[in-house]
Amino acid sequence: MTGGLYMDAVITPNRSLSTRGITVIVLAMGTMSLIPMTMAIILGAPFPPLFLGLDVLGLWFALTFAAKRRVRAERVQVSSEAVRVLKGERRVWDSPTAFTRIDVEGEGDELMVWLRLSAKSLAVAQALSPGERGAFAQALRDAVRDARLERHQT
Repeated sequence: MTGGLYMDAVITPNRSLSTRGITVIVLAMGTMSLIPMTMAIILGAPFPPLFLGLDVLGLWFALTFAAKRRVRAERVQVSSEAVRVLKGERRVWDSPTAFTRIDVEGEGDELMVWLRLSAKSLAVAQALSPGERGAFAQALRDAVRDARLERHQT
């Protein structure tokens, strides 16, 4: 974007579990699985320890997969020339500011903010709470309005 930015918002999903938290949970699950594993081995049952080990491995895999998804931040930029949305490093939306509409649909928990251009549309700010989405929509509308004013003043 060549002109000044009227909005450069980075929206990061809230993930409460850190890498250290994942380690603690998996170790706690593994430790709790040791008691039934030991009992099964003493009783001569070979398969329960295998399945309990697979449970711990599955938990680790699921939490690690979810943690990798947390990195995907959404960036919304508004300049006098364009409205852009990037997810991670990938550009998912690019439209002229003069023709971009911001629509808010729904109420309460169902509130959605949409960027629209002709038949094209993209939901933005989904990682925010409904109240934050409403405030974000207003800030986005203000930024687009100010960017359009700059184009008309020059």
